[in-house]
Amino acid sequence: MPNLLLSSSISSPTPLRSASRWLWLSLLVVSLDQLTKWGASTYLPFHQAVSVMPFFNLTLLHNTGAAFNFLANENGWQRWFLAGLALLVSGFIIVWLTQLKATHRWLASALALVLGGAIGNVIDRLLYGYVIDFLDVYYQEWHWPAFNIADSAISVGAVMLLIDALRGGHHYD
Repeated sequence: MPNLLLSSSISSPTPLRSASRWLWLSLLVVSLDQLTKWGASTYLPFHQAVSVMPFFNLTLLHNTGAAFNFLANENGWQRWFLAGLALLVSGFIIVWLTQLKATHRWLASALALVLGGAIGNVIDRLLYGYVIDFLDVYYQEWHWPAFNIADSAISVGAVMLLIDALRGGHHYD
């Protein structure tokens, strides 16, 4: 009987054995995001492109909306709505991470990337009322909406989540 209790306690996820150990990746994303946003805000002129490559500029912009400037022209309520939504999703992701088994590395790293990106952008929203964007990819006269490290982490994490779902959610490691 004692062996049965011991084996069942080992197999159930706990914060130390769960995928929550991937929170270091979220912290790395937040740190890199905030450091690069500080650098962009300190050294780049606002709304003026600094050419890096024939398809890439550094251009400091402030986005009061969501992705692709969605809701950017509203009167300010979107700041609190988007920050609240990001915090709610972040809480959900943290709970999800603590429920995953440590062997679900792919799913855990995807969630950690999304979490780090969400927190990186919510910090800007709460401190400044806008998100600092500065990465500008373009082709000829067509520019992709400017983005940042947090947006990149969210995008990579979302693609990883999609791949996981297409694999049937078997959490291949």
